Amino acid sequence: MPQLIATVATLILLLVSTLVVHFARREAAEIRRATSAETQGMREEARDLVSEAQRREERVAQRERDLAADQRAAQKFQRTLEERAGVVARDEKRLTTQRTALAEREREALADLAGMTREEAREQLIQDEVRGAKDAAIVEVRRIERRAKEDAQRRAREVMVQAMQRQTGEVASESSTTWIDLPSEEMKGRIIGREGRNIRAFEALTGVNVMVEDGVNAVQLSSFDVERRDIAEVTLRDLIEDGRIQPQRVEAAYSRAVADTEQRHVDAGLDAIESAGVRGVPHDLVATLGRLRLRTSYGQNVLAHLVESARLAADIAREIGADVELARRAAFLHDIGKAFSHDRDGTHASIGAALARDHGESPEVVNAIAAHHDEVPQETLEAVIVQVADALSASRPGARRDDVDGYVERMESLEHLVADHDGVVKVVAMAAGREVRVVVEPETVDDEGTRDLARTIAEHISKDFSFAGEIKVTVIRELRADAVAG
Repeated sequence: MPQLIATVATLILLLVSTLVVHFARREAAEIRRATSAETQGMREEARDLVSEAQRREERVAQRERDLAADQRAAQKFQRTLEERAGVVARDEKRLTTQRTALAEREREALADLAGMTREEAREQLIQDEVRGAKDAAIVEVRRIERRAKEDAQRRAREVMVQAMQRQTGEVASESSTTWIDLPSEEMKGRIIGREGRNIRAFEALTGVNVMVEDGVNAVQLSSFDVERRDIAEVTLRDLIEDGRIQPQRVEAAYSRAVADTEQRHVDAGLDAIESAGVRGVPHDLVATLGRLRLRTSYGQNVLAHLVESARLAADIAREIGADVELARRAAFLHDIGKAFSHDRDGTHASIGAALARDHGESPEVVNAIAAHHDEVPQETLEAVIVQVADALSASRPGARRDDVDGYVERMESLEHLVADHDGVVKVVAMAAGREVRVVVEPETVDDEGTRDLARTIAEHISKDFSFAGEIKVTVIRELRADAVAG
């Protein structure tokens, strides 16, 4: 049994050895085949590289031959050019000699004809040449100046048009009337009052006509004086909001409206400053600016004009590279003197410049204000921009109406004419000048004197005031007596 096991083990070892040898031979054969294929690939790749190198070498050689040919052609062309340059130089020298000789003969001929020496003829020719050159230079300079002026004008028009297109100003809407909407039709009866006492008290206090029309849920306030109309509007809105309308409440509402006038100026000034984009306006100037909301120039609201001018000036300055904030500020303040032009001596430009200087504005702003109507020279580019912005805002279509200021002046002159009579306390021109209401001092003018005064005023108006149609004169004498029961 042990011998059998040993024999089997020997056979197994022989079998395993045979298998190992078989697999080793097969693997070696595969390695040889792979190595042979790889070697064949490397040989083919090497052949390809050698072929590519040979082709590149041939191309380089061809380029060297082409370069050599180009170099030979360039050298030949250079020799040809040198030969031609030599010929041209000889010809030029010959022509120069001939020209000199010709000029000499020309000077001699000119000297013989003109009876001048050669030096004199030469000097004459030089002067002729210089004169011709000067004339040509002047013509060229004028052409350049004309072209520069045309370009500058074109650019200026472009800048102004762009600035105007960015602004959307309103058409002049300032008139002598104001409409106030009513919450109901029944409010008209309250405003009129029993037998018209409320509306009479309102008109006598405010100096403003109140027109109530059927079918329109609103009333109209009419007066050429915008300040009276503003106070009347505030008064009437207060009464409408309260709802209880009677003569005593009309007087109370009127007193409140007059007392709040300064605050309305401040609010309007702050709104305008914000709209114009100006910063750091002195507080003392805010109310002054706000007063301009009640001033007009040919129908154009002055405060709205300042805001529009400030925006235009800023846009123009931005387009041409000037100081935007300086131009904006100066344009916003340029008409501030109109707030005092009616009670101070001097033009509104000089008054405004002095006011700005007193409130610490820079010399550039002061000069722009003073110079916007050419009363003083303009010292900065921004001052010129302010003048341009002012003109643009005032001259755009619909900005102003020429007849409004004339109408206001006529109404004021009518009131002044009537106010000169003795005993007159208050004069109000109403209904577009067709009626004049005169309030007299009851202690000075009695009932009989009231009738005489009305006739006297009517005759005075007919004689010294030109008008079309008729003017009704109403003289009011009101005597009030107050007593206190203790």
